[in-house]
Amino acid sequence: MRFPSHLKGRFAAFFLSAAAASSAFAVPAASDLPPAPILVLNSLDASVSVIDPVKWTETQRIGTGKEPHHIYLTPDEKSVIVANSASDSLTFLNPRTAEVQRVVSGIVDPYHLRFSPDMKWFVTAGNRLNHVDVYSWDGKDVKLVKRIATGKTPSHIYIDGKSTTAFVTMQDSDELIAVDLASQSIRWRVKTGPMPADIFGVHQDKTLLVGLTGGDGVQVFDVAGPEPKAVGILPTGKGAHAFRSMGDGKTVLVSNRVANTISRIDTASLKVVDTFAVPGGPDCMDVSADGKTLYVTSRWAKKLSVVDMTTRQVVRQINVGRSPHGVWTLDHASR
Repeated sequence: MRFPSHLKGRFAAFFLSAAAASSAFAVPAASDLPPAPILVLNSLDASVSVIDPVKWTETQRIGTGKEPHHIYLTPDEKSVIVANSASDSLTFLNPRTAEVQRVVSGIVDPYHLRFSPDMKWFVTAGNRLNHVDVYSWDGKDVKLVKRIATGKTPSHIYIDGKSTTAFVTMQDSDELIAVDLASQSIRWRVKTGPMPADIFGVHQDKTLLVGLTGGDGVQVFDVAGPEPKAVGILPTGKGAHAFRSMGDGKTVLVSNRVANTISRIDTASLKVVDTFAVPGGPDCMDVSADGKTLYVTSRWAKKLSVVDMTTRQVVRQINVGRSPHGVWTLDHASR
């Protein structure tokens, strides 16, 4: 428990002893807090649907900028950022209450966003304007360091665990690039299969998985050396798009948006071990803290689909806004 700095001397001693003697002063344990809401980004409605994970209803709809597509937690976990790509802005929300904290303007075309693990860099992909922006992060604000011209339609970003490299897919020029964060320059560029989207690193980031939304699988790249090497393609289903770790360090999910399925990939063997149906164009995903429940945006159906991961069955769907894309909750499994 923290106390204001002005509580000093005898009053502070009294306050501390009283707090120790009475539960009235106790800080609630995490288990005593109400479950955090599930946030769904309605990309064509410029809003976020706030879902109660107990009643499974939409409790409110929060206005954002135009085309909110992706969402990411700040390093201090005090805010979650909604990137509004067509409004050139970021909306900061309280991750536990969904209350709007502030809006930051002047962030040009932030379609996708990531923080580096060392909390030094904030990177955005300009999907419309064909650039990647590298910002510095001081714990509160971002400052543009460099704008990097890229290929056509930068899509998704993955930053390695050492915070040295940002890997970015080019959706319409079918490329994967590596950006050196220290120099803010492109280190290498390699061709991919059709319409590359999300990226996921395995084997201590020596191997990258790339969803091929214009194809029917996940392309594997060996990036351990100075130049990338295409290893092969894991057949998953048409429209392979977004990844989400199950949080067990063993399994990653990929949504196959055209096939209306989700595949589980064993990260050690790089084999597809299971595929199950989720309707409506499954897109982004999040996993409950206990790993038992999967939340999936059904992009074409205006719904959030909820999957019981024990049975791999959709157990409910909640109506949300148009073209739901990103989904996120504070009470999630490890990423």
